[in-house]
Amino acid sequence: MELLDDSIVPEHAHDVKAEAREFAREHIQPNAQEYFQSGEYPEEILEAGREANLVAQDIPEEWGGRGLDLAQLLAMTEEFYRADAGIALTLQLASFGCEITYEHGSEEQCERYIRPVAEGDQRSGLAVSEPDTGSDLAGMQTTADKDGDEYVINGEKYWIGNGVEADWITLYARTGNDEDNRYGNHSMFIVPTDTDGYEAEHIPEKMAMRASKQAHIEFDDCRVPEENLIGSEGDGFMLLADFFNHGRVAVAGHGLGIAAAAIEEAWEFTHDREEFGRTISDFQSVQHGLADMLVEFESARTLTWRAREKVANEDNAGYWAAMAKTKATETAVDVAEQGMQFHGGRSVLDERRIARVYRDARIPVIYEGANEIQRNLIYGQAP
Repeated sequence: MELLDDSIVPEHAHDVKAEAREFAREHIQPNAQEYFQSGEYPEEILEAGREANLVAQDIPEEWGGRGLDLAQLLAMTEEFYRADAGIALTLQLASFGCEITYEHGSEEQCERYIRPVAEGDQRSGLAVSEPDTGSDLAGMQTTADKDGDEYVINGEKYWIGNGVEADWITLYARTGNDEDNRYGNHSMFIVPTDTDGYEAEHIPEKMAMRASKQAHIEFDDCRVPEENLIGSEGDGFMLLADFFNHGRVAVAGHGLGIAAAAIEEAWEFTHDREEFGRTISDFQSVQHGLADMLVEFESARTLTWRAREKVANEDNAGYWAAMAKTKATETAVDVAEQGMQFHGGRSVLDERRIARVYRDARIPVIYEGANEIQRNLIYGQAP
């Protein structure tokens, strides 16, 4: 069966989708189980992705990338995450946060920081979440205090992709305390990871997406020059909100790829396994379960691709991004759980793809804004 067909994908994104599918089949899927079990960072696959021009290629051509648009990125995301979510996340996080700089930063910032990422010489990260604060962007407590021509950063960040591996990160930090303007108290900064006062360590072993590495970062009087401020002071919340609209469509793609993997595994298993003298798929209850999986998947994919168009056109982007992220990631959880049920006792074996998919599916409902927060956005921004 072919769940991720091209019929819903704009024609200009077909070539990138085909490239991503070929790369996923050659490099990601054959190595997925090995990296899941070892928990190692897939450096060789990342390098192969760079050579294939499938990493950091949303970066505009003027800064060394291909300028892939949201449709092309979503098409690529579906293919990567169907092959393996952990490796796919590593490939996408190699340029995480760059969009904020190339959309709102200076030419000097782009030349110094964005071009090396596009050319595969560096990798970036984005530091937003904190140990005690996840989805409340206006409540983040890490501070960046102005001192002459520098900003002095103090605080902690948690769950930061590439916090250890990155050459530099985009940091979201508090620069004000205006209680009457809760959404104007934060700013965005470029922070090289070799700066004094920047200390990062990997978060211990995770149950899922183990080929992707997240970090706990501590800032202790970490100083960066004022030219590392992205945009204007106090713009951080709005810059991040715009960034997450695009990001949540991509996360919906995470859900679609994971869901496709779960359905493929369930379909193959139920049509091959025999019970009571016939294949499992001959039982009507199983057929209904598979039918429900397909209905939910197609509903999620249709919504996601519609949301992609709405976000690209800035047509109530927050509303559509939140709906797509919520539906697609929760569909991944539901179909992965049903796939586990169909596999019976075999589902708990580490060597089974469905077991890996089941674990991975549980993560995207949390990151880039927990789905409870997405429902707040959906209700608050309903047309």
